[in-house]
Amino acid sequence: MSIFERQWREGLQAKKDAGLWRQHRTLNSPQGVNVNVDGRLLLAFCSNDYLGLANHHDVKHAAIDAINAAGVGSGASHLVIGHHREHELLEEELAEFTQRDRALVFSSGYMANLAVVSTLAGKSDTVLEDKLNHASLIDGGLLSGARFQRYLHNDSASLERYLQRFHQQNQQTQQKEYTQRKQLVVTDGVFSMDGDVANLNEISRLCQQNDACLMVDDAHGLGVLGPEGRGSVADAGLGQEDVPVLVGTFGKAFGTSGAFVAGSNELIEYIIQMARPYIYTTAMPPSIAAATRASLKLVQQADNKRAHLKQLIYQFRQGASQLGFELMPSHTAIQPIMIGDTHKAMALSQYLENEGILVTAIRPPTVPDKTARLRVTLSANHRFDEVDELLETLAQAQVAGLV
Repeated sequence: MSIFERQWREGLQAKKDAGLWRQHRTLNSPQGVNVNVDGRLLLAFCSNDYLGLANHHDVKHAAIDAINAAGVGSGASHLVIGHHREHELLEEELAEFTQRDRALVFSSGYMANLAVVSTLAGKSDTVLEDKLNHASLIDGGLLSGARFQRYLHNDSASLERYLQRFHQQNQQTQQKEYTQRKQLVVTDGVFSMDGDVANLNEISRLCQQNDACLMVDDAHGLGVLGPEGRGSVADAGLGQEDVPVLVGTFGKAFGTSGAFVAGSNELIEYIIQMARPYIYTTAMPPSIAAATRASLKLVQQADNKRAHLKQLIYQFRQGASQLGFELMPSHTAIQPIMIGDTHKAMALSQYLENEGILVTAIRPPTVPDKTARLRVTLSANHRFDEVDELLETLAQAQVAGLV
């Protein structure tokens, strides 16, 4: 056995022993509230399909029509010959939707964040990120080679201390070396594992005071929060001047796949010319762009869905609190039940599945040590009686001594 094989075997065994083993579940049905997983029908509370658009008639048929018109694959990167008219139209419509000068689409949210953070900051710069940011944002900061610092979660005072310290250091260095040193502040709009919303007004104010650029990844806010579902940034009353860099994804409330960045004309052109993950990657299929255009229209017309989702969130929080479960301070569709111990979280998740309800246990390293939780996610396609069923089953789990 080689040293590599021994490392692989020991690493895998350590995962199993710690209760951190992960495995694929096979979905045999369209994404939705009621799904067929591994050959079994289950009521699901673990999808990011917040508006129930992943299997929507209009979205599916837009993709089918685009396949018939444009084929399946894009065939090349955007800058070679892969940039289809469907991509162009989607970018124009996203710019209008986000009320920004211009937008640029990517094949995935992970790629978009890697590209944007690593392109906007370099070795002489500083990247400041919320401690609970998504892994793609953290990796983008590390890839940039910049001085990298994580501030305390949603803690404006912690961010301000770092901003002021680095701003002063940068001014002193610039006077000596005549170099421009930049600060990029990066935060999720809605934090994917806790469900809380960033204090964007305060963060934006601090960035402007300290000559820093603010980037917000609103993957879990777009479609759900704000007027017409324009996300947490719009919900906070902020625009392009306040948040110069906005990233969003299509794999959540939009129900499709891919991502985009929106901002000024100069920002988007700079990313096109400089971002290696954009330049050297095959463009998303035109059919996905067409499907996303259809879902974008539905998102803007989904006030009733958002209102129903808000009622479901209230119903769940009231019921779970009455049962004595520890919830996070979230008013979004992400409603974690804090368990703490990894093995207990897995046992509760398995109990629910045995009773026909699918809720995923989230464990380290996705979340910090000793903060394993059940991540309940609600969809506008859920019914009130289905939320009641989840709450009743959680109550049964308490009686069974699992929590």
